[in-house]
Amino acid sequence: MNIVVLVSGRGTDLQSIIDAVEEGWLKVNIKAVISDKEDAYALERAKQHGIPTYVLSKKVLKSQFQDALLDLLAMLSPDLIVLAGFLTILSPKVVEHFPQKIINIHPALLPSFCGKGFYGMKVHEAVYESGVKYTGCTVHFVDAGVDAGPIILQEVVRVEDDDTPDTIAEKVLQLEHRILPTAIKLISEGRVMVNGRRVCILPASSGDSEGRNEV
Repeated sequence: MNIVVLVSGRGTDLQSIIDAVEEGWLKVNIKAVISDKEDAYALERAKQHGIPTYVLSKKVLKSQFQDALLDLLAMLSPDLIVLAGFLTILSPKVVEHFPQKIINIHPALLPSFCGKGFYGMKVHEAVYESGVKYTGCTVHFVDAGVDAGPIILQEVVRVEDDDTPDTIAEKVLQLEHRILPTAIKLISEGRVMVNGRRVCILPASSGDSEGRNEV
C-alpha cells in the first residue's frame, strides 16, 4: 500500500509511522509527505529517511491551495492519505475525490472536543477546563464534515487531578503514536469495514502476524 502523509508541524505522528515501517511491522510505502507550511519540522524528518517532500504554501497559493493539493494528490495517486497533524480543513472536492481513502488523527475522544477551532493545545485546554475524567485520541475517516467521519480506533487515558493541559497533551500524544500506525496497518491488511457510521475491525487471518501495537 502506498500512503501519502499530510503534516503541518513537528511531525511526531509522522515519525511514529516511519518507525513502524522501519521496524517492519507496518508494511506500507510512504510515497510522499506534503506540508502546508514550509518550516514544518516534519519535512526534515521525512528528508532524513529519504521520503519525497512537497510544500504547498497557503500564503502563496491562497484560494488556489485546495485545487493545487488535489492536483498533487491525484498525481501521487496514493492508496491512503493520512492527516498527521495537518491543520488545513480539506475541501469537499478533495474529500470526494478520495472516498474512504483519507484518515485523520484527532487528540480527543470524538465526538467530544472537535470541530472548527479544536486543534492542538486548544483541544487539551478545553478538556482540562471541562473537568472530564477521561480523554484520549481518535483515528477516523475524513468526510465532508469537520472531525465527523466514521471512527476507526480510539484509545483512552485518565485525566488525573494534578494534570495540566501540557501533561494531558503529552499523555494523548503517546497514544497517538500507538493507534495511528495501527489503524494504517489494519487498513493495509483489508481488515477495516465501513457500514454507515460504524467501522468494524475484522479478525486477523491465521497467516497474518500480529503487529506490536495491535489493538
